[in-house]
Amino acid sequence: MPHSELPRTLGELRTSRFFDHLGTERTVKEELRSNLICKLDRGETLFPGVMGYEDTVIPQVVNAILSRHNFIFLGLRGQAKTRMARMLTRLLDVQMPYVAGCEIRDNPLRPICKQCREKVASLGDATPIAWLTGDDRYIEKLATPDVTIADMIGDIDPIKAARSGQDISNELTIHYGLLPRANRGLFVINELPDLAGKVQVGLFNIMQEGDVQIKGYPVRLPLDVVLVFTANPEDYTARGKIITPLKDRIGSEIRTHYPLTVSQGMEITRQEAWTRRRSPIGIEIPPYIHEVVEQIAFLAREDKRVDKRSGVSQRLPITVLENAVSNAERRALKARENLAVPRILDLYAALPSITGKLELEYEGELKGGDAVSRELIRSAVGKVYTSYFDGTNLRQVVQWFELGGALRLDEDMPCRRMIQELGRIQDLLSFTRKLGLSESESDALRASAGEFILEGLYAHRRISRNEELEFVAGDRSSREERRNDERDDLGRRGFDPRRGGGPGGGRRNLN
Repeated sequence: MPHSELPRTLGELRTSRFFDHLGTERTVKEELRSNLICKLDRGETLFPGVMGYEDTVIPQVVNAILSRHNFIFLGLRGQAKTRMARMLTRLLDVQMPYVAGCEIRDNPLRPICKQCREKVASLGDATPIAWLTGDDRYIEKLATPDVTIADMIGDIDPIKAARSGQDISNELTIHYGLLPRANRGLFVINELPDLAGKVQVGLFNIMQEGDVQIKGYPVRLPLDVVLVFTANPEDYTARGKIITPLKDRIGSEIRTHYPLTVSQGMEITRQEAWTRRRSPIGIEIPPYIHEVVEQIAFLAREDKRVDKRSGVSQRLPITVLENAVSNAERRALKARENLAVPRILDLYAALPSITGKLELEYEGELKGGDAVSRELIRSAVGKVYTSYFDGTNLRQVVQWFELGGALRLDEDMPCRRMIQELGRIQDLLSFTRKLGLSESESDALRASAGEFILEGLYAHRRISRNEELEFVAGDRSSREERRNDERDDLGRRGFDPRRGGGPGGGRRNLN
């Protein structure tokens, strides 16, 4: 119904189609349940944009709503707990009437606060009515240790008492907190364990008895509200920060999780990362870059140097991909190119997006966040490289370096020049066909693919790369041993290797 045609007084409301719903004892939990049943019957997507939970988390949420439970999402950071809580408003009615001006959005047909009861008794059918949307009926609070009962439940307002001439113990002098203001809606508390114990007791009283005590005065408030909580499993279980009576009254405990497969994670990252951006140049992200970015998060979650209790947020691959694309975009703009394609070196440039999201154990702290992040990138590249080149013989590429070749690649090197330098290595660019590229592809795509192959060989320790981004043969120790052996052998034959050798007459540093 258009907003202009909605009933504006209690009398109009009684004769409208809304009366059937409001005249019955239909609570918010019943409202969620009935609307959920309708969506299930129509085959609608309940949580659009939430991926990987179709067979795990979402069925548990459906069961909790059908059971009319208050429930809690338990999971590590970056597991879409708050996002799913906010999407519950899609199960609320599109419009809901309440007594105009009421702080706790009272039902005009069954008001519970004293002010609304007196207003309805005085004005009758002329009582003014206002309307709320589903989003208006959602209130969210981040729990912190300094949250008080007054913030959550309410307090006596002496200024209101003085202005109205009421006794300070009168219900009309109450300034309501967040929970009463969420009446007839959803109240979400993030990080529940951080609430002080006495505040949790206040929540327990609301859930169990429907009443509160404010400054020693008992106030009966049979609120109609659905409570949804979020928490980290470590805080919720091991540290004992939840009072037992409150925990016992939470109907369902729903465990969230990170993506179960790399493909699921890639799908989420593609959806959430800001890569489809307005730019004067085109942006194209190769599939292997997507895979490497996601593998970084998966490997970090398994790494013993990373704190498992804190987890590795799904925001990590999202921000890494955004940063890598931005670095590629910066390079293309600087070189006046019309296409930006991220390279592996752009992932190293995105280290600030990794280090800030890793909580390290003692061993990791000793090594340093940058070093741990670089090793994660290298391992991720090695894993993805194997999936494309397992069983492929790249001996001729490795041999080019073993014969003394060296290649320095700068992250700001233009694509055309990079293709020229990569083309010096025997058959390297021909192997980009394994990545789905042809010779007619753009220089930007072929340059990214060629560098990926070199990084893959480096990840598998078949060639080395120093801090100056120079690729050389083997690892440092084995290379030095080979050099000494060759020097001794050539010395016995009266030849100084420092004067020549290798492809093109020795090592070349490319600037």
